[in-house]
Amino acid sequence: MPKKIPMRQCLGCREMKPKPELIRVVRSPEGELSLDFRGKKPGRGAYLCPDPACLARAKKSRAIERALSAPMPPEVWEALEAQMKAGDGGD
Repeated sequence: MPKKIPMRQCLGCREMKPKPELIRVVRSPEGELSLDFRGKKPGRGAYLCPDPACLARAKKSRAIERALSAPMPPEVWEALEAQMKAGDGGD
């Protein structure tokens, strides 16, 4: 029997996609935000497609801040934008 692939909703386009295809932004128990490429960091997660249009839409609507109940520092936005341009999920 094939392994079930978890689905998550992108905060930009609001489409359900397989979890491994998305980039996870995580709020740690201490309250700091960071990128989680492996999906293993502890804390609350929010997901985005690796698409600059989805990032722009999520930034404009402040979807990540609302999902994680925390302000998004500029360094995390820059890291997300760099990740989109690089096009890989390495960490």
